[in-house]
Amino acid sequence: MDRLQAMQIFIRVAEAGSFVRAAETLSLPPSTVTSSIKGLEKYLQVRLFNRTTRRVNLTAEGLQYLAQCREILSLIEHTESSLTDSSKRPQGRLRVDMPGGIAHFIVMSNLKDFYRRYPDIYLMIGVSDRQIDLVQEGVDCVIRTGELLNSTLVARPLGRFRWVTCASPKYLSEYGIPQSPEDLSRHRAVHYFSDQSRRNGELCFVQNSEPLSVAVSGQGAVNETGLYIRMCLEGFGLAQLAGNIVSEHLQKGTLVEVLNDWQPPSVPVSLLYPHQRFLSPAVRAFADWIEEII
Repeated sequence: MDRLQAMQIFIRVAEAGSFVRAAETLSLPPSTVTSSIKGLEKYLQVRLFNRTTRRVNLTAEGLQYLAQCREILSLIEHTESSLTDSSKRPQGRLRVDMPGGIAHFIVMSNLKDFYRRYPDIYLMIGVSDRQIDLVQEGVDCVIRTGELLNSTLVARPLGRFRWVTCASPKYLSEYGIPQSPEDLSRHRAVHYFSDQSRRNGELCFVQNSEPLSVAVSGQGAVNETGLYIRMCLEGFGLAQLAGNIVSEHLQKGTLVEVLNDWQPPSVPVSLLYPHQRFLSPAVRAFADWIEEII
């Protein structure tokens, strides 16, 4: 039994939660994946997965073995890469998913710099604020904002976004400029909804390390950043957005920051990808580049 290959197959099954999906991503017959895991369990004399008709889940021993396999394979990869030609340019297709605001207002404005550095990478940018399954949807890495849920993916912190509360001049001329959260009872907000982030209908603030959530009425809700910004620009209400995403609007005066003394909590930004054993030079190049920008 090739134990290194068995470890690689084991990690992919653990990430995919399915023998069939793991086989597809590895371009192997499902029978090969199944027999490899059975051989590994027989060799180790422990059960690594609890199997059901729809999904496989790691046992306690499987979780422990997963962490150790990742460490071992990461060390091997580091050893091998240190001996390869460091001048070799990253190349190939790279599928990256990210929220619309980051794609339009951060990545797009720096995209020529990326291609100048990495002309041999064919970048496929997926734009969505929803949470996706990287393995199932064939995505190499994804940018996510907010606190992360438990995951088998590797999370690389990119930084934090400072958020601002803002509105259009048209809206402020009609409703006035709020001076404190207490004033928000007389205002409207553009509501944002998603499966795990900002709560619908509330604006969030922090002052003196104390969090505060205020329910603000509104006329509708969206779940995509570009549309969220557009509704704010059109005067539908207050919005809370990352300062660097709307910096151009703030500079031009098409949006105005309000409640400066009541800042929204900052939001972490992370890059997520399957474990390093399957991390291509193209993914590593993109990770370094986007961290530099963020």
